[in-house]
Amino acid sequence: MSITSANATTAPATTTNLIVGGVTAAAVAAVATVGVATAGSLAGISLDIGGAPIPLAGFATLTVVFSLLGLGLALLLARTNRRPRVVFVRTTMALTALSLVPDLLVDGAVATKVLLMVTHLVAAAIVVPVIARRLRA
Repeated sequence: MSITSANATTAPATTTNLIVGGVTAAAVAAVATVGVATAGSLAGISLDIGGAPIPLAGFATLTVVFSLLGLGLALLLARTNRRPRVVFVRTTMALTALSLVPDLLVDGAVATKVLLMVTHLVAAAIVVPVIARRLRA
């Protein structure tokens, strides 16, 4: 096998590993955020925002959607950046911090706001490292 053909098989495997890892992390994070929301609800924390309850499936759905957007960002950075891991981690940390702002502004109890922020942090703590490990440093 020549060096060229070895390199040709390595690149798709890296992309495949990134995709599989990112999708798996998104699924795990979705389950985790639903678990956190359920635990909060069982502990007596309201899941009502503006008088309407947040369905548990909404936690899973939004976690998967934003995790897949993060995966898309990682795939783009892997193709266009010399140090995609560094850029990805910095960008996702900033986006995670920004994702907490709406939680502070929603019409809900303080405990509800904290619970929502915890779900964001749990999802990021699961997804970001899994994807980052698969990117070039």
